Order: sequence, then C-alpha cells, then structure tokens
Amino acid sequence: MPEFRRKDTTIYYEVYGEGYPIVLFAPGGMRSSIDFWKKSEWNPITTLSSHFKVIAMDQRNAGKSIAPINASDSWRVYTEDHIALLDYLGIDSCHLLGGCIGGPYCLGIIKADPKRVGAVVLQQSIGADNNKDAFYELFDSWAEEIKHRHPNVTEEEWNQFRSNMFDGDFVYNVDRHFVSQIKTSMLVLMGNDVYHPEIISREIADLAPNAKLIEEWKNPEEHNTIETVIQFLKENTSVAKP
Repeated sequence: MPEFRRKDTTIYYEVYGEGYPIVLFAPGGMRSSIDFWKKSEWNPITTLSSHFKVIAMDQRNAGKSIAPINASDSWRVYTEDHIALLDYLGIDSCHLLGGCIGGPYCLGIIKADPKRVGAVVLQQSIGADNNKDAFYELFDSWAEEIKHRHPNVTEEEWNQFRSNMFDGDFVYNVDRHFVSQIKTSMLVLMGNDVYHPEIISREIADLAPNAKLIEEWKNPEEHNTIETVIQFLKENTSVAKP
C-alpha cells in the first residue's frame, strides 16, 4: 500500500499512468479521499491517466490516511501535507485538479509554491456564501466518525479546528487580493449549490487574470467536459517546467 509518512501523519496515495504529473484533490469535504472520484460527475483518474501521470490521495484523517488532531490544525497543515508529498515523490512541477474542498487545496499550493504549479482545474470549489452552518454540520458529522481514534482531543479543540477551517471568507485559505495576483492558468468548472456556490466560481474566474469559467460541465458527454479539460492541461503542459 503506497504511503507517505510525515512525523505522526500517514498519507495514502495512488499513482496511475505516465507523463507530466497531475495531482488530484478529491471532493468529499473533510472526508476527501480517492473513492469519492467514483461518485463524481466524471472520474479524472480513469480519464486522465492515459495522458498524464495521475497522483490521487486521501487527505489526513480521511480514507486510509491518518493524522493527529490539534486545535491549531487549519488549511495550512493540509498544504504542508501536499508539499511534503510532492517532495517525497520528487515532483518539481505539476498540474493540479481539485473538486469541492480541493479548490482551496489547489489555491493553497499556489500560494505556498507557485513555481511548482503548471495549471489548475477547479471543479466547483467550496466557498463562503452564508453557508457556515452547512459546513459546520459536515465537519461535525466527520468528527463524530473519528473521535474514537482521538480520545484525548477535547470539544474545545475540535471546535477550534472547525473554526480554523470554515470561519473565513471567500475560499477560506486565501483572499481575493491573492487570487487577483495568480498568474497560473486556471480552468474553473462552476458550482451551483450551497456547498459550491456559483458566486465563488464566478469570483475566482473574474479575479484571476488567466482563468476561464466553464458554466455547463456536469453532463460530461453533452458538454465535452473531459475533452476540454484534457486540451487545457495539454496546452499548459507545453509551457510548464519539465
């Protein structure tokens, strides 16, 4: 079983195909894990692995990945996991594709190490739009499932962790000014529900200088979603670092 260990954290990942690498961050909120791609509108593991080296992963305390819980946990610790995994796999440059919570994960890597990212696909990114209660409920249901593995973590620590994740504005881990400065090419597949607000996708696409918004994509065959994504990634592979 492919695992990467960083201190007390074990990250499970899988690698498919060959070529320029693309790292996937799955939907599922705090449960973000590889299996969620099977439930998605399209599965980038199966569709992209014949064109790229696809790296998929389970986020900490989701799927087969395990990690401690601390009151100081936030988006930052997830970005640290992602950067550390890239280092471990020897990936100096890659594309990113994030669904749902994977949107902020992608933006976090761009902020931490922009030269490492060739291009990004954001698939209905989560974001703040009078929906904090909905994300609190998702966090709490996930926490209840794993609390037995963390008996020493207090309710106050769980609540602080939850606040660190979902009390922010916009896309939580970066602000609008940062997004307006992103030079990386981005393809934004628009969201349209309480967890993936349309306004967030539109703001990202409006702010980022090199972003393109795709409004209709959830019926991949009708809207040529897969072909559009592959073409976008290939075009940006030619200008990315080898």
